[in-house]
Amino acid sequence: MLKTVPQKFQNYNTICYILRPVQKSRCGLLKRHAPLHAYKRTELNPLPDVQSALSPTPTENVLPLRLADFGTLADALDYAAEGETGANFYTGKGKLGAVLPYRELRAQALTLARRLTGLGLARGARVAVVAETNPDFLRFFFACQYAGLVPVALPSLVNLGGHSAYVGKLRGLMLGCGASVAMASSQFMGFLREATEGIKLRFQGTPAEFDELPESNVVLQCSTPTEIAYLQYTSGSTSFPRGVTITQAAVLSNLSGVVNHGLYVQADDRCVSWLPFYHDMGLVGFMLAPMVTQRSIDYLDTRDFAMRPRRWLELMSSSRATISFSPPFGYELCARRIRPEDVAQYDLSSWRIAGIGAEPISVHIPEHFAKLLAPAGFDSRAFVPSYGMAECSLAVSFSPLQQGIVVDWIDADHLTEHLRVNPASSETGRVNGFVRCGRQLPGHEVAICDDHGKKLPELQVGRIKVRGPSLMSGYFGQPEQTHQVLSADGWLDTGDIGYLVDGNIVVTGRHKDMIIINGRNIWPQDIEHIVGRQPELRAMDASAFYVIGQDDEEIAVVVVQSAICDLAEIRLLTQRLHREINAELGITCVIEFVPRHTLPHTSSGKLSRAASREDYLKRCEQKARDALNTPGTPLDIAQESLPAMASAGR
Repeated sequence: MLKTVPQKFQNYNTICYILRPVQKSRCGLLKRHAPLHAYKRTELNPLPDVQSALSPTPTENVLPLRLADFGTLADALDYAAEGETGANFYTGKGKLGAVLPYRELRAQALTLARRLTGLGLARGARVAVVAETNPDFLRFFFACQYAGLVPVALPSLVNLGGHSAYVGKLRGLMLGCGASVAMASSQFMGFLREATEGIKLRFQGTPAEFDELPESNVVLQCSTPTEIAYLQYTSGSTSFPRGVTITQAAVLSNLSGVVNHGLYVQADDRCVSWLPFYHDMGLVGFMLAPMVTQRSIDYLDTRDFAMRPRRWLELMSSSRATISFSPPFGYELCARRIRPEDVAQYDLSSWRIAGIGAEPISVHIPEHFAKLLAPAGFDSRAFVPSYGMAECSLAVSFSPLQQGIVVDWIDADHLTEHLRVNPASSETGRVNGFVRCGRQLPGHEVAICDDHGKKLPELQVGRIKVRGPSLMSGYFGQPEQTHQVLSADGWLDTGDIGYLVDGNIVVTGRHKDMIIINGRNIWPQDIEHIVGRQPELRAMDASAFYVIGQDDEEIAVVVVQSAICDLAEIRLLTQRLHREINAELGITCVIEFVPRHTLPHTSSGKLSRAASREDYLKRCEQKARDALNTPGTPLDIAQESLPAMASAGR
């Protein structure tokens, strides 16, 4: 029975169909009837409020479950299209806005593939797509699979850097991937046209403009297992984003490991996601993984989640979804916005896998989330910590299901001095907790190495290296950067540091983020934790990093964002932070207060310490210039405004 709901369709520049059942042609390909209705939104003719008979795709499928045992993504979609499941897109008001069964996705992708082929593109040409959470992104991504082209997801996030910063980022990505074609919705087309000014493209336009292209009368040649499936740009938390090259074979290998040995996907599973498609967890984990297992998925736009995190829980409750993932900050944001009296309206008893990863996990975040939502049926054992990165397609390891969060409580001072794990005892002074992220997927190897490449034993902290069939081919068009992280014998230096315990991976931080003062290793998150526990501040209000001082020594800096305006209150809080940082870590630290919303984040929402450092140094430079331009200011006083200007890096 179809349920009639009013829809405004304000967020989708696409076509939404209400379909009759599909039939198979004699050649085995899907044949669809003409749509009963087709609504198309344009700038000049916006959709009125309509009564639209939309119903989400079902959880149960008529197809036998297949778990990513395909040669290519196109093969996987061919099979999924024989069933009834698909993707469902919800508005910020929590209403169903668009439904895209896999059968219709396949039909639309094949049509678009013939249009793209008509542009005369070389095989493997890059098609850049501003990745909004709507059906058009899926349509363009899979059209590339059928046409032998390479999709590139561009961020659809205009952050606090503003217009020029976003345009500059888009331009850098377009030049980096050498795109021949570019697509954006009407909402983002102005940014894209500005970013591509002077760049020779075969075609760029909105989805509607692509739909006006003629279809070529050619036999489509899908991408083969050895060809590139897509380029995934890293979030840029420690450097300018780099295009990770992932082949069909690599991503299918990873997906097979994820759904068979990480999630143990079942025939009654249903997924929910608010993660952006330009992030590996959103693209691979919650666009490709549901499709290669023929599961239905319900999407909430990332921006809508950020504004109303409770929509995530509402969708989990109403759809009876079983699988959803988030970085730690997503769980924290959700818990912060929910009032205890609201919990009773949710039913999270079906949520069997609450994945958590993409950044180091602070123990208190899942603990608080689980405690808050236990009355709604959320089981803390549903938490599944994982470890992964775009350079390994998505996942490296998963914790066992129904185990929940397992924490190693260790002697923090011993770790700082010796880079070795020593379990905490009742007599331990300073204690740190690190979350175990499980064992590596089958067919993959993990090693902990020192700075010279020597493998270290368990409980010794060092660089995390990975080898296996899911790894990238390299960074697109960047052989030197590829050589820096990918060895000739196939080992990837992840850039992370951590240790192994009973075969489990434990991540302690990023190598580039480590602060070394007087030979001691200081974790930036230790400084940030001290800041975040202050009653006036929040856990995500601090970014700690190092800069190089005038005597070439490393100086610890923490930038704190706050809404506090009273200078006397800031002075007292600064003094308290100095005392606690010195007492617990034994170091002095430069503390800078900035207004709320100043700290920069990556496109995937993670705090960017590298960008925080760059912004801090720019402010120091400006203070020094202002001081020098002030009449009567001695040079030594002006230089005091510049505590660490020599360099931002080692």
